[in-house]
Amino acid sequence: MMKRLMAVALACAAIVVIGVLGFSEPGVSSSDGARLTRQADGTMVLADRSSNAPVLDIFEDFDCPVCKRMHANVDATIRKLAMSGQVKVVYHAVTIFRDEPMRSNSVRAAAAARCVPEANWMAFRDELYAMQPAPHGVASGFAVKDLAKAARKVGAQVDSCITSQAYAKAHLAETRKIRIEGTPTVLLDGQMLGEEVFDAAAMERVITGGVGVTV
Repeated sequence: MMKRLMAVALACAAIVVIGVLGFSEPGVSSSDGARLTRQADGTMVLADRSSNAPVLDIFEDFDCPVCKRMHANVDATIRKLAMSGQVKVVYHAVTIFRDEPMRSNSVRAAAAARCVPEANWMAFRDELYAMQPAPHGVASGFAVKDLAKAARKVGAQVDSCITSQAYAKAHLAETRKIRIEGTPTVLLDGQMLGEEVFDAAAMERVITGGVGVTV
């Protein structure tokens, strides 16, 4: 089991040890289905507050290619379950990398994501993964002009916020509070998941069955 967990947790560059962050309810009440709400710390919560659903914390770095693979494989399933009230999803954008150009790539993307309104954020997140710089570890990308263009593509007019990197310092300050070993790190009610985070059917079984760490 440890080998499987380490393969996921160390998929991208390491920081420190796992520290579980709990779910904090959105500041906007919802009685008519799931809504996406930005928290004060920049996390995004997709949840139906009327449901007593398990909490799925997703720690992701937009420059992490393994995060991109997870997004491609299971994102649609996670969104479906959240919209039907079967899971509360908390998206944590972090900068896991210390080396360049990955670190700056990551910061630019995460800071831009903070500029985008809730109504456009999920679509912008899709655009970020689609435009992820490659090859990883070599390519510099997520130029602010391209990020602003991607925001406009999904209907958000936030050019000045993105080009000024208004939220870069706030993003890095929040990242320093998070204790994880790598990205993606996915927790279900505080328990770290393993290889099922790359398999849509397995993720659905784990979430709907209330199962934690894979053995």
